Amino acid sequence: MATASAATASSLSLLFAHPHSQHRSSTRKPFAGTHVRRPLRALPAPHRARCASDAASRTATKHRRPAEENIREEAARLRGPGHDFSAWYVPFPPTPDDDPNERYSLDEVVYRSGSGGLLDVRHDMEALARFPGSYWRDLFDSRVGRTTWPYGSGVWSKKEFVLPEIDSDHIVSLFEGNSNLFWAERLGREHLGGMTDLWVKHCGISHTGSFKDLGMTVLVSQVNRLRRAPLSRPINGVGCASTGDTSAALSAYCAAAGIPAFVFLPADRISLQQLIQPIANGATVLSLDTDFDGCMRLIREVTAELPIYLANSLNSLRLEGQKTAAIEILQQFDWQVPDWVIVPGGNLGNIYAFYKGFEMCRVLGLVDRVPRLVCAQAANANPLYQFYKSGWSEFQPLVAQTTYASAIQIGDPVSVDRAVVALKATNGIVEEATEEELMDAMALADRTGMFACPHTGVALAALFKLRDQRIIGPNDRTVVVSTAHGLKFTQSKIDYHDRNIKDMLCQYANPPINVKADFASVMDVLQNKLNGKI
Repeated sequence: MATASAATASSLSLLFAHPHSQHRSSTRKPFAGTHVRRPLRALPAPHRARCASDAASRTATKHRRPAEENIREEAARLRGPGHDFSAWYVPFPPTPDDDPNERYSLDEVVYRSGSGGLLDVRHDMEALARFPGSYWRDLFDSRVGRTTWPYGSGVWSKKEFVLPEIDSDHIVSLFEGNSNLFWAERLGREHLGGMTDLWVKHCGISHTGSFKDLGMTVLVSQVNRLRRAPLSRPINGVGCASTGDTSAALSAYCAAAGIPAFVFLPADRISLQQLIQPIANGATVLSLDTDFDGCMRLIREVTAELPIYLANSLNSLRLEGQKTAAIEILQQFDWQVPDWVIVPGGNLGNIYAFYKGFEMCRVLGLVDRVPRLVCAQAANANPLYQFYKSGWSEFQPLVAQTTYASAIQIGDPVSVDRAVVALKATNGIVEEATEEELMDAMALADRTGMFACPHTGVALAALFKLRDQRIIGPNDRTVVVSTAHGLKFTQSKIDYHDRNIKDMLCQYANPPINVKADFASVMDVLQNKLNGKI
């Protein structure tokens, strides 16, 4: 079977270990307070549509909040009893040799363990496990599509699994998440050997056009908490190094919260659409004559000297938000587990975040297994792929070469250790895609109705290869994670369809046809097109 077994050994066992809660039965009980859907009755004729004043004259099942009260104030007024869920930082990866007493409050400004390693957010799984998996499934399902603060967000609808101790009044949310999971019917049927169950999780349908919103709402919310009373920490702003999407997300959420944002970008290496986002949101943008890895080194040095909070994925808070995309996939499949999930990989935090979301749901009994994960890298920036092909013998950072998948043009990823944990625990695979492979895959997907970004092209190209190798079967339920919206990378599409890429055939190019503005010329072109001559 393609899906990794629940019994697979995981180095996260120390994070998630506790008595396993009972798996759900095959029969779902309706959640308390929900309504059973009944057949609609025919309306009497003639029928007049009811307006707001009509509705107001009748007794409603739920009263609208007072006009002078906003949704945040309403949430504070209706706040229920507290809970004892909690989370904290621990060294990563957890090992039996770690100091069991080394842990840090999420209210501390800390990015590395005492030994200089990464940190991870650990949840009190015993407290969460006091509730069965069915409770959490029903709770999360009950919050979907609502405007109740803060649960209308796809991230904060899972608040207990993300940042359980934060006050809702400190949350900075743009109602991110709840992104489309769509059936790629024609792509699977016609171009991938008759795949019947191919899906694309379009994380780019979000506020700033990428999955980075999922993590940034968590990080900026925690900064907002730290800056406000009673903690009142002296944090003057938030900073990041970025290949484009992180800076857009940080700038938007900081603007919403009124917190200064500082962005370090590699000069001339991101799209104009990505560059204009932090500028428009009022961030201080520094364009630096270096690559992403150089920007990352500089922002770490700066945040060590100035009261600026580091927002890169070195900070594990962001991964808590990003993991909700995995939970959302399970939710969208009615809590059934897909066989494969393919994730583009650059700085490599996201592949671990997906694993963490799936594994947390398995341990708490929401599902009984996890999918196999595939990390897809551009061949021009493929340090994880080379590490994987060496049998995980020794990781060698590299200088990333230029790739159209610019957001993953990273040669020394911060989260390589996290990615290895995720892949080993799920019997995962790392695959690569050349520039031509990723651009052709993107263009072919577009021909079936998508508007994919080049990073999604990397993941799709990996899928094509794994289908050719018969590793992924035609009936395997497979999810390709689309990390950003294609509108942020229009120049790559222009270059492709203009056949303006050196040494690339651009076999699916579809350039416009220049035609004289007369009936005969137009008819001639259309007849040739219909006859398959164009």
